[in-house]
Amino acid sequence: MLTQSKNQEQLLHWIDMVSLMMVDLTLYLDTHPYDADAIDHFNHYQALYKKAMKEYAENFEPLTLSTSTPEHVWCWGLSRNPWERGIS
Repeated sequence: MLTQSKNQEQLLHWIDMVSLMMVDLTLYLDTHPYDADAIDHFNHYQALYKKAMKEYAENFEPLTLSTSTPEHVWCWGLSRNPWERGIS
């Protein structure tokens, strides 16, 4: 699933799905640290996550400090949280 041309709600949902996959793979890798396929899958989902977070920050606003731009860092606490916005 490509993240291009998604609306805000779709992109947030995509970020949630990809981050859940990363959590699941992290838990699996805790007990199977040498599984090369799982490591490859984790790296794949991590790249998708970073791309989606960057796209969200560029099109809407940063969700984390690591995706903020210098002009957004100091207004971090001024915007509402994503779940408080009532996205339609």
